[in-house]
Parts: sequence; C-alpha cells; structure tokens
Amino acid sequence: MLLVLSEAQKADLGGLLLLGTAGLTASASRGRWGPPGGSAVVGGPGRAGPGPAAGPVAGSPSLVSAVGELGRLAVELLRRGAAPRACEAAARKLNIGAEAVQHGVEGLTYLLTESSKLMISEIDFQDSIHVLGFSDELNKLLFQLYLDNRKEIRRILSELAPKLPSYHSLEWRLDVQLASRSLRQQIEPTVTIKLHLNQNEDQSARVLQTDPSTLLHLIRQLEQALGEMKTNHCRRIVRNMK
Repeated sequence: MLLVLSEAQKADLGGLLLLGTAGLTASASRGRWGPPGGSAVVGGPGRAGPGPAAGPVAGSPSLVSAVGELGRLAVELLRRGAAPRACEAAARKLNIGAEAVQHGVEGLTYLLTESSKLMISEIDFQDSIHVLGFSDELNKLLFQLYLDNRKEIRRILSELAPKLPSYHSLEWRLDVQLASRSLRQQIEPTVTIKLHLNQNEDQSARVLQTDPSTLLHLIRQLEQALGEMKTNHCRRIVRNMK
C-alpha cells in the first residue's frame, strides 16, 4: 500500500529535508545542493558542485545525525505540537533557516504518521518516497527512522483519537394509536428505537423516535452511502485515513 504525497509535502521532504541533511556535511558548499526550494537531489547525477566530495556517503555521521535530529522533532511535533524554539535550535545546528526546518519536520511528520498508521512494508515505503529522488542511503535512514518510531507514533495516535461511542445492541418497537375519541387526523405510527452504546468500557442508552417515512429515507441514504464506499475513489480515501 503506497502513501499519497501532495505537492506541498513533496516540496517539504524533497527540498527542505535534503537541505537539512546537507547542512551537517563539512565539505558541503552553499551552492552544492542547489537553491532552497529547488529540485536538487542528494546523490543525483549532475547535482554535485566543485570539490572532491559529491555529498554524504553511506554511513556518513553527518547524514545520520541530521535525519535523527529532524526525526526527533517530527515525533515531538506529533506528541506536543509545534515547538518554534526547538526548530530554531535545530536550524542553528543544521546551519539552515528555521522556516526550512519547520517545513521539513512537517513533511517528515506526515511521512512517519501515515506510514505508521498503515504499518507499510519496506517495499511500499521505498516505493512511496521513490518520487522524491532521495539517495539509497537516505532512503534506508528514513526507513530505519520509521521502524524505530512507528510503535511510539501509533501509541500517540491512539491517545489523540477521539473516544467515540460504539454500537452494542438495538431494541425497537412500533407504536400505533388504535383509537381515540378526539382523533381528527390520519393515524401515523411511530418507530421507537433504543440504542445501546459502549464507550470506555461503560454502557449507555439513547432513545430515538421517528415516523416510518423518515426511517425509510434514512435507510435509503445509508444504503447509498454503503454503495459509495465500494467505489475506487472512496476506497483510496479510506486507505489513507486508517
């Protein structure tokens, strides 16, 4: 199952994250990776500037440190919300702008969050970020970052999820007034529904009343919604919401 990245998220990950990883490389010059926000690719053909080094190599401590720093900020963003001061401190450490770090962390947060939700495999993860044009070493570091943090991210997401009531059982009856001396209009039966719900290991009940015509309308709408769920468009949306 592949992740769907918007153009903005591709820009965050493809431009800002690469600048962050390049910022810790001692031999990197200002123009090596191209202008900020451009389409520069780490390790891509024709991208390296003058000098003996062409970018971070496999196992580069600078690359590992930069990815780890941005990954830590991404998890903190998910756990505690935005932290401008932490982004500013990371920007000084990575020698790039604070705004670049912020956007890069937001893009990385989306990547880690959606990957953890779906518990995607290494093949799907690599295929999802293939469009970003990262080097093989950076792809491996990002996948390892995902493996190291997915349990924690799933725990955080479960705590953030709203605790909504769930269905337990249903009782219903049809109420009809058979006779009345003062009855001057057509008899309209009433459907009474008692809905039993579970929430946080507690049970509650809700009593609802409606007329048959409204109930039939609700049934038709629900059947139409269930039919829409079988379309390819809705299936793609559901996969990305899990």
